[in-house]
Amino acid sequence: MRERLLAAEKVKSIEWLDGRLRLLDQRKLPAEEVWYTYDSAAAVAGAIRDMVVRGAPAIGIAAAYGLVLAARARNATGGDWRFALEEDFSVLAGSRPTAINLFWALNQMRERLERLKPGEDPCLALEAQAISIHDSDREANLAMAQLGVNLIRRHQGNPQNFLTHCNTGALATGGFGTALGVIRAAHLEGLVERVYVDETRPWLQGSRLTAWELLGDGVPAMVNADSAAAHLMKSRGISWVIVGADRITANGDVANKIGTYQLAVLAMHHGVRFMVVAASSTIDMALESGEEIQIEERAGSELLEVNGRRFAADVEAFNPVFDVTPADLIDAIVTEKGVVERPNAAKLAELMSRKRLH
Repeated sequence: MRERLLAAEKVKSIEWLDGRLRLLDQRKLPAEEVWYTYDSAAAVAGAIRDMVVRGAPAIGIAAAYGLVLAARARNATGGDWRFALEEDFSVLAGSRPTAINLFWALNQMRERLERLKPGEDPCLALEAQAISIHDSDREANLAMAQLGVNLIRRHQGNPQNFLTHCNTGALATGGFGTALGVIRAAHLEGLVERVYVDETRPWLQGSRLTAWELLGDGVPAMVNADSAAAHLMKSRGISWVIVGADRITANGDVANKIGTYQLAVLAMHHGVRFMVVAASSTIDMALESGEEIQIEERAGSELLEVNGRRFAADVEAFNPVFDVTPADLIDAIVTEKGVVERPNAAKLAELMSRKRLH
C-alpha cells in the first residue's frame, strides 16, 4: 500500500530549497498556483496568520522552518543570539492560537536547541530537526491512510459515499494528507463511490482546495453547501464523515474547522460513522477537555466581504474558525500510532504511551 500511496502523491504546499522556505499561496488556489519565498521568522508568521499556509500540520512545519531562518539571522549577529531567538519563538507561536501542531513543532525545535553538543553548528542542527518534522509528518500520513482504510473495510467492503469538511490533504500537511489521505487511499482500494465535499465557509477550503486535490487524483467528488449535510446523510447513503483535527484533548474532544461539531451531531442522528484523522502530535494531553481549548475568532470581514468588497448588510459578524466536537460523538480517532474507537481519557492515555509508530 505504501508504494501505491507514494506513487499517487502529486501535490505539495511546502518546500525547503537552498536554505529558504517556499510556500504555495493557498488563498489563490485553484485559479492560480503562486509560490512565495520566505527568509525570516516574521515573514513566516505573517504567512501563517494570513493563511498563505493553513492546516494544522503544515502550520507546524512552516513554523519549524521559520525558526531555522530566525536562528541563522540571530547567530550571524553574534552576542546572546539564543536569548534574542526567544522573540522569534513568540512571534511564531502567536500566529495562530488553536492548532497544537504549531506549538508542538516549536517545542521540538527548542528541545533540539537544548541538546546541542559543544562545537555543534546550531543552524545545521535546527535545519535537520525541521526537515525531520516535515518528513515524519509525511510518513505519519501514509501510516494513517492504511489504518483508516482498514477501519473502513472492516465495516463495509463495497464502494461507499463519504462526506468531508475543510481541507485535510497534501496542502494542509507535509504530504498526502490526514482525513483526505484516508479517502485517497480508500479510492486506490476501490472503496469510494463518491466523496461529498462541504464547501466550508467562509474560506471555501472544501470547494477550492479539497475538490481540486480530489479531481487531480481522479476521485469522484461533488461539492455541497455546508447546510446540505443533513439532507445528504438522509438521502445519499453517506457511510462515513471523515475529518481532520487542529487539537485533540486528553479525553478525546476534538477542535477542528467550524462546522465539524454540527456534522458529528447530524452523523449521530443518521447513524453515520464519524472518523477523525490526525497525527499524535495533534493530541494535547495537557488539556483535560475541549472546554479548555482557545477558539480563534477572525475578522468579520471574512464573512461579509468578497475580494475586499462588502456584499452584506451593515451588521457585525461572529466568525469563530473552530468548534469542539465532544468525544462521545466520535466513532474513531485514527493516528499513526493506532486507532482509538469510542475515544475516552483512558484510551487516549494508552495510545500516547506507545513508543513506536504503528
